[in-house]
Amino acid sequence: MNSKRVFFILSGLIVLLFAGLIGATLSVNKVLSKQGSDLVTTKAISAALSQEQVSLVKAKKDIKKYSPLDKIVRSVVPEDKDQAEAVRELVKIADTYNVTLSSISFPASTLGSGPAGTASAGAATTATPSANSKTSALSQLTQVKSIPGVYLLQITVKGDPLHPVRYDRFVSFLQALENNRRTAQVSSISITPSIQDRNYLSFSLILNTYIKP
Repeated sequence: MNSKRVFFILSGLIVLLFAGLIGATLSVNKVLSKQGSDLVTTKAISAALSQEQVSLVKAKKDIKKYSPLDKIVRSVVPEDKDQAEAVRELVKIADTYNVTLSSISFPASTLGSGPAGTASAGAATTATPSANSKTSALSQLTQVKSIPGVYLLQITVKGDPLHPVRYDRFVSFLQALENNRRTAQVSSISITPSIQDRNYLSFSLILNTYIKP
């Protein structure tokens, strides 16, 4: 084997080794690039999971923190329009402040009435029990536009003109009504001073009762 042939063989081997080195370098770069991309994705997922965990922990703390508030809201806004209970509470408050009432009235019921206010027999026969129950629950109520799911029931309360109430007791009576969970707001007041004694008066009130059926 002459020197020239050896030279060509060695040159070919060097070229092959160089080409192999380049190929290996490119492969390693490709693998490292993929692993780097996977690492970035894994870090992003880990960061998102960590954020969700923090949010979950905060949500649990908020639930625990505000659960008493939820109970207070449920106690302040009744879930039913139990008129008998409302009347009992009104009478009790009136008795506490020596206020004599002549009447307590509610809006006319729309149950069984069509658009013209007449009985709707067809609706009654086709309505399901659940529909009847829902209609009954919402009868006499007006939806509060600014608070979804909350309805308004107005109650008209009149004092007995034959037994006028002293002014200071009337004021205390009003305060007690607004502190009561069913009669939360006095929306209208009409008073008539007694002719015999201006310190006494008769009255008519419209109370707003808020309900979340």
